[in-house]
Amino acid sequence: MPCDLILVLDAQSPREVAPVLRQLQGTVRWVKVGLEMFTACGPDCVREIAGLGFSVFLDLKLHDIPNTVAKAVESCAQLPIGMLTLHTCGGREMMQWAVKAQQQHKPDLLLLGVTVLTSMSAAGLAETGPSDSPEKQVVRLGRLAADSGLRGLVCSPLEIAPLRAVLPPGVALVTPGIRPRDAKADDQTRIMTPAEAARAGATYIVVGRPIFKAPDPAAAARAILAELGSV
Repeated sequence: MPCDLILVLDAQSPREVAPVLRQLQGTVRWVKVGLEMFTACGPDCVREIAGLGFSVFLDLKLHDIPNTVAKAVESCAQLPIGMLTLHTCGGREMMQWAVKAQQQHKPDLLLLGVTVLTSMSAAGLAETGPSDSPEKQVVRLGRLAADSGLRGLVCSPLEIAPLRAVLPPGVALVTPGIRPRDAKADDQTRIMTPAEAARAGATYIVVGRPIFKAPDPAAAARAILAELGSV
């Protein structure tokens, strides 16, 4: 299965990134809207970006009691989005309620379970309670998510291979922590290059600053897509 690119919109408003988005129309298909923009602008930012012709990955990392998460999924299903995240550590019942709401209100919406944040080191994870390594915790939560009905996961690229070994083949894996060889790691601690992630079995890679900070964002995006296409 070919691997595709998701562009991260690290901004508070679509207007801040509009010049770059216009350059990327026809090159990048998917863009990720996260908490920063969604809390600043609300659902209108999703509609505005979708109106530019992009498919929207809404990264809200929902985590609450099962009924509240199900209602939030129902609300998000009214928006022009193709992906939505929730935290797998919310447990089986929460994820099952979310899946039921998704199937009832937007059958083509891909719910993605967030396992261990890519910014979290082994020491940081241990401080929150789990004594296992990030890899083992990701596999545990990933299996629970798949058993609960989720069809996709967000994980570090370093956990792609262990997840592929235990999950059904149709589960999509979305991988932040992707950096071209000449790019800075920034706040990511478990990273790979685009080609490495694609070879490992990623379905989508998530890239932000290496494209937005490039002198020519469209050229940077095309280079990453060409690297993915060569795998």
